[in-house]
Amino acid sequence: MLMDTVRALCPLFGPSGLEDEVRAYIRREAEPYADEMTVTPNGTLIVFKKGRKTPKRRVLLAAHMDEVGVIVTSIMESGFLRFAFIGGMDRRVVLGKKVFLGPDRIPGIIGMKPIHLTDKDERKRIPKVRDLYIDIGAKDRAAAEALVEEGTFGCFDPEITELQNGFLRAKALDDRVGCAILLETLKEELPVDTWFAFTVQEEIGSKGAFGAAFRVEPDVALILEGTSAADTPDRDGADRVCVPLHGPVLSMMDKGSIYDPGLFRLLRDLAEERNIPWQIKTRLAGTTDARAMQTNLNGCKVAGISAPLRYIHSPSCVGNVKDFEAMKVLVGAFLEKMEDYHG
Repeated sequence: MLMDTVRALCPLFGPSGLEDEVRAYIRREAEPYADEMTVTPNGTLIVFKKGRKTPKRRVLLAAHMDEVGVIVTSIMESGFLRFAFIGGMDRRVVLGKKVFLGPDRIPGIIGMKPIHLTDKDERKRIPKVRDLYIDIGAKDRAAAEALVEEGTFGCFDPEITELQNGFLRAKALDDRVGCAILLETLKEELPVDTWFAFTVQEEIGSKGAFGAAFRVEPDVALILEGTSAADTPDRDGADRVCVPLHGPVLSMMDKGSIYDPGLFRLLRDLAEERNIPWQIKTRLAGTTDARAMQTNLNGCKVAGISAPLRYIHSPSCVGNVKDFEAMKVLVGAFLEKMEDYHG
């Protein structure tokens, strides 16, 4: 079941550059259904499965395995850890949050100077990364070095919380939701031969997607993603960008790609025909693996479907089960149309 797979994938440790645990899980689950599997040198998992028909255009579905996180940059004499963010993070939302570091998952807390000791100006500004540190409870540098070292990767708390009305809180919903949909689709009988790419390092510039695009050389690539929902109490109309429970988000353009207009219309029409709720993102922001997929040897047409997620790139992403399930149905309808696609 799709949600079982989402719940299995989100807690896994997979910051950009260290997606091994996520890839191992997906590979193990995909292997019984795959006709071909390979891993690129930088870690992207590429899977091929034959369908009922070989399409005239080579089709690739892609989602990224990596998540935002932290990396230890130095260890202070006091035993506290300086760190940097992996991927784009909002510094306002990480204070007091739990992180787990390295292969032993050493627990720590992101901290800074207590509010009682800050001055008026400090309380008005967003803390800089240099104002923050990770506290693992070490009494001094030597004690900290016995547990972690410079260059140790970290992720946020893996606990998942079931909220009301089908809402789910978890780290890494961006883009473990996309990975789960790909994995569950792969397990089914496919209408056409299909390539699947579970990519690495999307959060730091789509490094894995470049290799996948050059390896597969797709004519058509459908990118599954998570995207920013801003339906907070102080916003309405287009300022909400996109809204959970309003269905998958179809992309026309972002800051890295212009999505193929014909494929956009195809997805829109399929959603309408099959009574799948859908929406358009009302603000252009960010990039996806589509940018890299467009730059393979021959170039390719790209399309995108995203899950609307609140608090994206934070320790607590929130999304809705109904949107995830609708995404999967739309992906299946898209593959059916690839049987006779000539674009």
